[in-house]
Amino acid sequence: MAEILKIEPARLEFILDYATRMILAGKVVAVPTDTLYGLAADPFNLAAVSEVNRIKRRMAERPLPLLVASVDQAADLAHDPPRRFFQLAEKVWPGPLTLVVAASRQLPLKITGNTGKVGLRWPQAPVVVALIAACARPLIGTSANLTEQPPCTSAEEVNRQIGDAVPLILDGGPTPAHVPSTVVELAGEHARIIRPGGVPESELKEYLG
Repeated sequence: MAEILKIEPARLEFILDYATRMILAGKVVAVPTDTLYGLAADPFNLAAVSEVNRIKRRMAERPLPLLVASVDQAADLAHDPPRRFFQLAEKVWPGPLTLVVAASRQLPLKITGNTGKVGLRWPQAPVVVALIAACARPLIGTSANLTEQPPCTSAEEVNRQIGDAVPLILDGGPTPAHVPSTVVELAGEHARIIRPGGVPESELKEYLG
């Protein structure tokens, strides 16, 4: 069963160090974000990528989204990001918006599900951003639930669904939102919503079309 660590200010340094060492060793850690609980793992470790898919019981052909800690970090993971990418990032990030763009060649093709595309998001979640900084790399940030099952908004829900498959769950209490991020796919300067979520379409309307 998973070890559950409650995130407390007095223990934060220890918890971050503990989780970082696990992630860099190829383990998968469940973490609270500003939307839902997610699975954090090293996207450059192919065994970790496979483990995320195993935990979620998902097909390897589906791409995995990445969490970043800055616009610059996201831009480095994209191949020739369009102007619209920076406009949307400046408007919403950090926040519940995932931008799907052509992936940089530095990313393993396995992360993209062989599509050549990657979803990038800078979350408004201090613990996750601190983990990204401590690991010195972006992190896989897919939802911490079984495929086709409801997403999780608490550590207890994560434990019920996948507690027998992950070694560590960071308990940050209920997530502030109960919906996933809005996903916008970019093709050149063309943008379209492919999944509604935390950012309403009305806020993005001027960028869509």
